[in-house]
Amino acid sequence: MEEYLSPTFFLDFTNEKVQLFCSDIKQKASPKEKAVALYYKVRDGFVYDPYHLDIRPEALTASKIVEKRRAWCVEKAILYVACCRYLRIPARLGFGIVVNHLGAEQLKTYLKREEIVFHGYAAVYLDGEWIKTTPAFDKIACRASKVSTLEWDGTKDAMLQAYEGDQQFMQYIHFYGEFADLPITLLRAEMQKYYPHLFETIHQEKVFSFTF
Repeated sequence: MEEYLSPTFFLDFTNEKVQLFCSDIKQKASPKEKAVALYYKVRDGFVYDPYHLDIRPEALTASKIVEKRRAWCVEKAILYVACCRYLRIPARLGFGIVVNHLGAEQLKTYLKREEIVFHGYAAVYLDGEWIKTTPAFDKIACRASKVSTLEWDGTKDAMLQAYEGDQQFMQYIHFYGEFADLPITLLRAEMQKYYPHLFETIHQEKVFSFTF
């Protein structure tokens, strides 16, 4: 388990800014209470923003992410896992490919396909088992997409809002697996494979930016 409790370049919870972010969570009694409280703090503490992506290594450290007000799923997963480890809860990063069926038409125009590659989630070790959770979609983002927020109590997987009523919201179509640290080489390779146009020119508009 030590591998899932250790700091890394990306999961740099030894940084004071990350530790300060966790200061109120440390007062919770049990690992499960800490993990759940942290889930909501990360989920709703940053507005979900998939329109401004920076995949440079120096931009994807927990200590850098914690300074932001808006973050995309990979950033939120990194910060969540880093904070879990600081609180001595074993945690690792998980990634997959998802298709968003509601509220993603604008994003598709920039990505030029429906797949959202390297969607990030977290897996935490609680009560003797690995449990998956996704602290990506905050209340504001869910309200904009007209879907319910994803609740989590630390007892079972909470991966996504599959349906809102009888309409499908999101589905996983591929899993890359779970990792002790951010697999930055794989992330970059998969993004370049699915979105080659993003690497061919500069994208630094107010409504969409991509930095690599």
